[in-house]
Amino acid sequence: MHASETEDRIVAVGEASGRRPWVVLIVLSVAQFMVVLDVTVVNVALPSIGRALDFAPTDLQWVITAYVLFTGGLLLLGGRATDLLGRRRVFLAGLTVFTAASLASGLAPSSSALVVARAAQGLGAAMLTPGALSIIVTTYTGQQRAVALSAWGAIGSAGAAAGVVMGGMLTTWLGWESIFFVNVPVGIATGVLALRLVPAHAPAIAGRRELDLGGAVALVAGLMVLVYAIEGTGQHGWGSARTLVLGALAAGLLATFVAIERRARHPLVPPAVWKVRSLVSGVGLMFGATGVLVGTFFLNSLYLQRVLGASALETGLAFLPLALVIGLGAHLASQLLRRVGTRALAAAGLVLMAAGSLLLAAAPDHASYVTDLLPGFLAVGLGVGLVFPAASVTTMSEVHDARSGVASGLMSTGHEVGAALGVATFSAVATAASSFVAGYADGFLAAAVLAGVLAIAALVVLPAVRPSGEARPAVH
Repeated sequence: MHASETEDRIVAVGEASGRRPWVVLIVLSVAQFMVVLDVTVVNVALPSIGRALDFAPTDLQWVITAYVLFTGGLLLLGGRATDLLGRRRVFLAGLTVFTAASLASGLAPSSSALVVARAAQGLGAAMLTPGALSIIVTTYTGQQRAVALSAWGAIGSAGAAAGVVMGGMLTTWLGWESIFFVNVPVGIATGVLALRLVPAHAPAIAGRRELDLGGAVALVAGLMVLVYAIEGTGQHGWGSARTLVLGALAAGLLATFVAIERRARHPLVPPAVWKVRSLVSGVGLMFGATGVLVGTFFLNSLYLQRVLGASALETGLAFLPLALVIGLGAHLASQLLRRVGTRALAAAGLVLMAAGSLLLAAAPDHASYVTDLLPGFLAVGLGVGLVFPAASVTTMSEVHDARSGVASGLMSTGHEVGAALGVATFSAVATAASSFVAGYADGFLAAAVLAGVLAIAALVVLPAVRPSGEARPAVH
């Protein structure tokens, strides 16, 4: 699909509704770009942040983990709030919290204050993301919805890659605080435009105002303990008493979440949602692919600076080809979705991700960027660009408007929790090896295995969705 064809389709929807939804899509995408950007923009700045705020080496990773865990753990609550309280209302509330917390992060006087501010950013993102995606799903229909969701998938993948590039540039030129301050004017401008362009929506589910706060707390607590357990395995081992006790505690908290959901009058995830194959399989695909992508950023950020001696700016620029090829893959996906369907597209993307991971695992101790790292970056990036749009379209293909918020929350939960567990697992594997270089290779061998297993699962489990005509809502 050419860009002109995409714009014509979206403008056609705008003419039918008396508005310009393509402008609305841009506004919502900018907000989501900030959310995704903040997963990876911090990576390159971590050494500077650690020195400035006197972080203990073992605590520095919580600058990333606090954000992605609070985002992922509370997205289901945000999705439910979107359905119960109104899409635009929740979107604007999340954007306000996210922008204010970005300012607080840049002004943080201590390590603990920064971690708390990052958690608050995650809370804002957990409201913003499902609100924005729910607006998109209910604004477009049929092929227009597929176009919009493909664009949304491209924002997710490109934002993650561009975060590392921008992180290097901003940290070098303006200091680490600027990676947070940049969100403030963008957030304010986006909020003003959203108030003018996005129509107010009545709640999708009338008369039900209860939110399952207990379930949300149990889910966030369980995920935090699980990540804490995984991150410590590099030092203590997978079979240590610490790991086993924390693993059991995490399992207990997550089991408590399931028990609360079963008894709740209005659970975060209605039981009917789990019966929709396209939604569950799409979320699983997003979970695994994001883990590989963000883990790739994390390990290579450390490798480029620790092993190859690159500066923050050089590290950011090293990821620029990866960012560009993700956008290329997303563009190809928008053209191929109707022809080959989401199943084949996702499987092909995952095979490319596995091949790229193997190339990175085979890099010598002191690799050359151009000959040893760049080919792997390009293969992983192109694969991600194909997978994310396929996962987005699959997940939302059979979702009724009244459940669009919780469905989008589930998809974004897969994205954020996948990022948290990807960083934790890659870090644990790298730390457990005899040296960082050996751990780097082990991490990418694990990534290749994961991507290969996901490719097989996609061919077996994922439905072959081919966007055309009107969608058939299945979740009520």
